[in-house]
Amino acid sequence: MTTEQRVARARDLFIAGYNCSQAVFLTFADDYGLSDEMALRLSASFGGGVGRLREICGTCSAMAMLEGLHSGATVAADAEGKQANYRNVQALMTEFKRQNGSYICRELLQLRRDAPTPPTPDPRTAEYYKQRPCLLMVESAVRIYCKRLQGELGNNVE
Repeated sequence: MTTEQRVARARDLFIAGYNCSQAVFLTFADDYGLSDEMALRLSASFGGGVGRLREICGTCSAMAMLEGLHSGATVAADAEGKQANYRNVQALMTEFKRQNGSYICRELLQLRRDAPTPPTPDPRTAEYYKQRPCLLMVESAVRIYCKRLQGELGNNVE
């Protein structure tokens, strides 16, 4: 699947009602042998900046989970493997922040730090899509992760 095909798939998933994290994670799940159901369950809690708490953007959480599938250390004492994985995650987050100004959900949504965070998702209406940059964040994260898979994302971490 090309990058733009993946972007279109993630966009369609988000517009269909999946959260930002699910839309990104599911787009790559088959690359790692995950069923759609498992991918959706694994990424379900990360929407809205982790359970709608507006912390790390769900698209970034999805990229971090995908990187874990790609390069995550599986041996407790593998310090080099952990370091390599963390370096890759930092490169993903650095690129996302470079492109979007932040990887914090509330900052991307321009919400006050003390804004209420009820667990109820907002209805997906035309007004929702006009006001929220979430679809752009989904597209950005998919493109960034595609660059990672293609070896085009450097390790220029902060």
